[in-house]
Amino acid sequence: MHAIDNPGRRTFLKAGAALGAGLTLGFYLSPGRAARQTAASTAASFAPNAFLRIAPDNTVTVLVKHLEMGQGVYTGLPMLVAEELEVPWEQIRVESAPADAKLYGNLAWGGTAQGTGGSTSLNNSWDQLRQAGAAAREMLIAAAAALWTVEPSALKAESGSVVHLQSQRRATYGELVAKAAELTPPQSVKLKAPAEWKIIGKSLPRKDGQTKATGQAQFAGDLKLPGLLTALVVRPPLFGVKVKSIKADTARAVPGVKAVVQIPQGVAVVARDFWAAKKGRDALIVEWDETDAAKVSSDALREQYLALAKTAGKVAADHGDAAQALSKAAKTLEATFTFPYLAHAPMEPLVCVVQLKDDACEIWAGSQLQTLDQAIAAKIAGLQPEQVTIHTTLAGGSFGRHANPTSDYIAEAVATAKATRELNAPIRLMWTREDDIKGGYYRPLFVHRIAASLDAQGKPAAWLQRIVGQSILAGTPFGGMIKDGIDFTSVEGASNLSYAVPNLRVELHSTQNGIPVLWWRSVGHTHTAFAVEVFIDELAAAAGQDPYEYRRALLADHPRHRVVLELAAEKAGWGSPLPKGRGLGIAVHESFDSFVAEVAEVTVQPDGNFKVDRVVCAVDCGVAVNPNVIEAQMQGGIGFGLTAALHGKITLKDGRVEQSNYADYPLLRIGEMPKIEVHIVPSEAHPTGVGEPGVPPIAPAVANALYAATGKRVRDLPIDPAALKA
Repeated sequence: MHAIDNPGRRTFLKAGAALGAGLTLGFYLSPGRAARQTAASTAASFAPNAFLRIAPDNTVTVLVKHLEMGQGVYTGLPMLVAEELEVPWEQIRVESAPADAKLYGNLAWGGTAQGTGGSTSLNNSWDQLRQAGAAAREMLIAAAAALWTVEPSALKAESGSVVHLQSQRRATYGELVAKAAELTPPQSVKLKAPAEWKIIGKSLPRKDGQTKATGQAQFAGDLKLPGLLTALVVRPPLFGVKVKSIKADTARAVPGVKAVVQIPQGVAVVARDFWAAKKGRDALIVEWDETDAAKVSSDALREQYLALAKTAGKVAADHGDAAQALSKAAKTLEATFTFPYLAHAPMEPLVCVVQLKDDACEIWAGSQLQTLDQAIAAKIAGLQPEQVTIHTTLAGGSFGRHANPTSDYIAEAVATAKATRELNAPIRLMWTREDDIKGGYYRPLFVHRIAASLDAQGKPAAWLQRIVGQSILAGTPFGGMIKDGIDFTSVEGASNLSYAVPNLRVELHSTQNGIPVLWWRSVGHTHTAFAVEVFIDELAAAAGQDPYEYRRALLADHPRHRVVLELAAEKAGWGSPLPKGRGLGIAVHESFDSFVAEVAEVTVQPDGNFKVDRVVCAVDCGVAVNPNVIEAQMQGGIGFGLTAALHGKITLKDGRVEQSNYADYPLLRIGEMPKIEVHIVPSEAHPTGVGEPGVPPIAPAVANALYAATGKRVRDLPIDPAALKA
């Protein structure tokens, strides 16, 4: 998912009166909302408008408003609280915050919706959570000052305690929470200077690491509730198809099957366990109405897009006069790039557990858009959003899949629970791997066509880029973000081209064909970075210049791009001679306000088969809160991007998806993973995202390395080794 905007937001702190066991602190996220007193609660039951809770046993629980899907928010965000609160990392506990947009809205999206996406988690929480920790620290100091009848200036917070500087008298936070909860929260707090940081900038161990490594981590599919039943859904074999008739006798006859019910998304089979539901679903006979079926084939779509790319589209960016400059140029270069549909294919298939009652709906899921999921669930259940409770569980990957505009898997679960109310049982709705691969919400198929001319110095004088593909936003609750017919997620990374080009024009054709599409890790940058960075390499070659030096010169007005570019090149040993069959390729790209350059080293065999041996990555993401998490996310992003570059391809024939599982939609294997070096640029700038920015540069870096090794250009993904054959 994408960040909508990042406006400045005033934050209000509030604290509640204690009921004897803990101190609860939280923030209002919108200006003009007066702070109000509420009762904090015990460790077992506390006011849900808080970001942290301190217990009498000195443990500090941080409530994280974002989904932990492997990207590290259960570590990076609590570190901000721990830093300002002056508490040892070992005393920090983490819980998922409840679904409550008023309290937990994503500030990067304006604060009106709770959700995770666009690599915004740390970005939007940076000030908010440090202020929460600092306010708690000041209230605890004030509590000790009142107890000891001294001035707060005579005290300091240290290692989970308040210490009197002169006498060294000490009180733990747990001993002070009852008194602190009686105090008025401070109107403003002073945050620590970078030189005072003890936690921020350290590679502390992940809070979710041990439970995941030992199998104790709880995902939605692990939840055990009394009487829990499992549901699987028979979905249409083509997109746009509806149920015409059902023959359910054989399905109902399967031992363990409790119900077969039609829901808007298909037909749900509810049973005592997964295998009974699976056998029941296999036995179900459904006749489909294919009147509105999207009977498209990806090969035909590609040809249509290639034709469209030769015609003018809606203008996404325009300065200078690219058309005139190209018409007068002595020499122009052209290239066409194609990109297939891609599935997200996270390791954990979609799962949602629903407990539906007459006046309440309780949901357990890896919810990525809590506010939207809550609203859709409420509408289906016939309830108000505040009657829907969402417990955000861990997610085993997502890459955008959990954040879809219809909340599909949650909607299916609630619809199934509603249709089987007579069973009076919680419903666990599960998707199989095949359901996931065939289920839609793909990264769209795209085609780019770029034409450029060079001036006498070999620099680009004009650049005309046409992009063809489906809009992710059109027809969704996010459609209002389309401006003048331009879905910015289709053109980002191209319409804001960083390279110095005096005449630039970017055009867009947004197509419609009935295939459901969605953001996919790094969204539009997945294709724009490839087209731009490979084409820049082609321009450098045409100019007879080194591709690294060529980029460096064109980025004179973009110092952060240049810093990561120079660092990656230096660490990779750019310019050193390589033996025949080996090559280095480079790419640099900004996405989600972070800057990443990557150098790939490849070895190519005479038959065209190749291996990515090494990747050197340089990243500037502002303050490096936890370098280990940043390194891991760059490594993960590179592996994810390599999957798409080497293997990723969803194809349709007459509307039917041809792939079904990892056997025919393979992910990167461990033996294909290159050696990766990650170098983090030191910075005191506001921290920005790392979950997605590692993805865009890797495919073009590999393609450029293959050119260096073979002299053959790669313009289509996934890369076909046969095209590299000597």
